[in-house]
Amino acid sequence: MSIPFTIGGISMRALASDSSFSKMAAASTNDRVLIILDLFGGNDGLNAVIPISNYDQYYKYRPNIAVPARNKTRGLIPVDDTLKPEDQVGLHPDMQAMKAMYDIGRVKIVQGVSYKNNNGSHFRSHDIWSMGGSSQDYLLDGWLGRYFQGEYAPYQYPKDFPDTAGVPDPLAIEFGSDLSPIFFQTGNIPTSISINNPEQFNDLVDGLEGFYDERNRDSRGIPPDYLTGSPYWKELSWILSLEDKSKDYAKRMYEVWKNGGEGATTYPEIYPFHAPDGALNNPFTDKLKMVARMLAGGSQTKVFTIRVGGFDTHADQVERDSPSMGGHAALMYHMSTAMKAFQEDLRARGLEDRVLTVTTSEFGRRIKSNGSYGTDHGDAAPLFMFGKGVQPGVLGTNPNLDTDNGNVEMQYDYRLVYSNIMRDWMGVDDIRLNVIFPGIMGSGTTDGVTFQELPIAQRTITGVDDFISSRFVFEGCYPNPTKDKTTVHFSVNASNAVTVNLIDNLGQTVKVMVNGTYEQGEHRVEVDLTGLPTGNYICQFKSGFYQEAKKLVIVK
Repeated sequence: MSIPFTIGGISMRALASDSSFSKMAAASTNDRVLIILDLFGGNDGLNAVIPISNYDQYYKYRPNIAVPARNKTRGLIPVDDTLKPEDQVGLHPDMQAMKAMYDIGRVKIVQGVSYKNNNGSHFRSHDIWSMGGSSQDYLLDGWLGRYFQGEYAPYQYPKDFPDTAGVPDPLAIEFGSDLSPIFFQTGNIPTSISINNPEQFNDLVDGLEGFYDERNRDSRGIPPDYLTGSPYWKELSWILSLEDKSKDYAKRMYEVWKNGGEGATTYPEIYPFHAPDGALNNPFTDKLKMVARMLAGGSQTKVFTIRVGGFDTHADQVERDSPSMGGHAALMYHMSTAMKAFQEDLRARGLEDRVLTVTTSEFGRRIKSNGSYGTDHGDAAPLFMFGKGVQPGVLGTNPNLDTDNGNVEMQYDYRLVYSNIMRDWMGVDDIRLNVIFPGIMGSGTTDGVTFQELPIAQRTITGVDDFISSRFVFEGCYPNPTKDKTTVHFSVNASNAVTVNLIDNLGQTVKVMVNGTYEQGEHRVEVDLTGLPTGNYICQFKSGFYQEAKKLVIVK
């Protein structure tokens, strides 16, 4: 009686079987890409998205780590004055780049994301988020593994890939040394490839012993002919076929990486302020830069994951004499600036319409800080989304900070967020959503979660002009027409540099009417026009990315 080989307790005979999966739907019909930023360790949402409306409570519970209030040195950045008063939030002062992205409609903040009865364990909670179940579920596959199982059916992974299915690239790429449970499939291997760098991975695979015969002896151990057809032959041949796929994928990833080229976008490298050892270099930059380059080179990979650690901030989350600085501040800076550069890179390469990025973190932190200038494991926290395909803004309200258990309460189950992304961004139908997140489109999950539509992602990208115009307003100049003076009227959504130039009919700037930094709100600036000739002029308003022009007539 033979004992079958197993990987992770799964019989290799079962893995090799052609009947592993039922045939479901057609292959992928869109070229959209999802990137998951895994903020491993449990990101402190309250020091990232700070409640302005109940700032006094926030400071009371976190006196040793609270980010200073607005208008203070390194104070919080007000996000959006169009939100309801009770929903007003601020970003950490090192998230200025995220604020800039928010203002052009490239950021969605979802408040209070978690799941019922949050486990509080790094590894169990990470598994729950990865498997797409509840705290009571112990699933054997991940929600993206189930997605790929349906997205590329009737093809079977890995048997039909990369050639038969016509998909030359890995279905998913993970940057790092681990494979996440999010890509696991029941009775099969994970549907992702884990690498640190396409060039290094290609060199590693190409240099391994065992891919080439030496002196008529195959060092990979292909069984002799007399065992052909035996269970041993089938199982080992299947393993060796995976080696061949690794070689094919390594070559392909290296090719698209080379084809993508360096690009002209400058990515941030170093945190510009003081930070603990190991926190100065940006851990997001290299990975995001590689994703943009591979997509530009023609990669058809659907999902990329990037895991960055350092978010388990039990102690020394902030500097003891400067609570707006420290390790967590550096991480917020790194994420925000790297994502801003990444969006600019995608835009320059003509890829911005294809890519949406979402964060994940196994839990948030406690409301009260501890005596070690840190925060302990909590429940819910904000989730961030980036890209042209988001429905920009803030979803949800500021958390109640006077809870009995000292935890930020859940407002949105993580499966609601991800199922809306899969439905509206990745084009998954309701039947398949019910498989990806078991029960969510039917009678409910094991903990009673049922699908509801959330304004998160755009199924069809229609632009964000209304979002922008409601937050930056150039009303023009009054009186108009005028003789020797006028008043410039404008509003800005945050402290920002503002210029208003007066341009004649030859396109020349004849006067700088406004030039300075203005706080959030409405502003009136009187301008002397004495000496300018009669005629029609253009007042050109600029504030960061935003530009608008209005006519001004000078009469005598």
